[in-house]
Amino acid sequence: MNSRLYNSSAGRVFDVFNYVMLGLLGILTVLPFLYIIGNSFATEAEITERSFFLIPKVFSFSAYEYIFSSSTIFRSIGVSVFITVAGTLVNLFFTLTMAYPLSRSDFWGRNVLMNMVIFSMLFGGGMIPTYLVIRGLGLLDSYWALMLPGAISAFNLIVVKNFFQQMPPGLEEAARIDGCSDLGVLWRIVLPLSKPVIATFALFYAVGHWNNFFSALLYISDSDKWPLQVMLRQIVLLSQASVGDMANMDPNFVQPPEQSIKMAVIVVGTIPILLVYPFLQKHFAKGVMLGSIKG
Repeated sequence: MNSRLYNSSAGRVFDVFNYVMLGLLGILTVLPFLYIIGNSFATEAEITERSFFLIPKVFSFSAYEYIFSSSTIFRSIGVSVFITVAGTLVNLFFTLTMAYPLSRSDFWGRNVLMNMVIFSMLFGGGMIPTYLVIRGLGLLDSYWALMLPGAISAFNLIVVKNFFQQMPPGLEEAARIDGCSDLGVLWRIVLPLSKPVIATFALFYAVGHWNNFFSALLYISDSDKWPLQVMLRQIVLLSQASVGDMANMDPNFVQPPEQSIKMAVIVVGTIPILLVYPFLQKHFAKGVMLGSIKG
């Protein structure tokens, strides 16, 4: 019956409708990116004359030359890369080491801890109590303030725990017969078999760290420690376009329009994570599905 419906005229019309709607949604999704890229290469005259365009008539690289004339952007990119890599490692360490004991039915206090994890998904302390805790621990103006408060995501923890529970118990029993401790079982048996789910949540955590700016805005007051996203905020929202160093430019160089500088900075901040994402996209569906269904 399903095959007859699929081969019928109604089924074909439905498929065409789906393709058209998905195509339109795809175009609407891509248009803002094309607009930003086009404006980053535009001249001041074109931005003034044309209210909307995707491809500029005259390409100008002055905005990118101006941005990269100073070490400000390079420093903020370096800070973002460090926070993303180190923060992701911290997230994975705490998530995996907490998910494994919670996945074992013989772990004492397992239900109490799981209820606490679920409670944290529904209720949070809020911004002010969190800030007071960060200040009380002496983490203000420290990169640890951007990594430790969100070291474990409750949702990710539950999915990873469910994935560990699906592993055959005979593997752990055989490892213990060979003399492995609990840490040995986790390191030698469980983690090598968990590469899909680890890759999935490593990407989840990495994207979250790369895009996070609010925590840095609250806890980091030293501008030399600002990640790229905070620098973007300074330029885009506060219209502070002084990210370049005109002293290092050619004497005939004309400062690009503020609009082009803003768009170019957005492109610079988006391209790194945009290049990584497509190569790891396949791990999302595979890893989440492996851990989201309890066997």
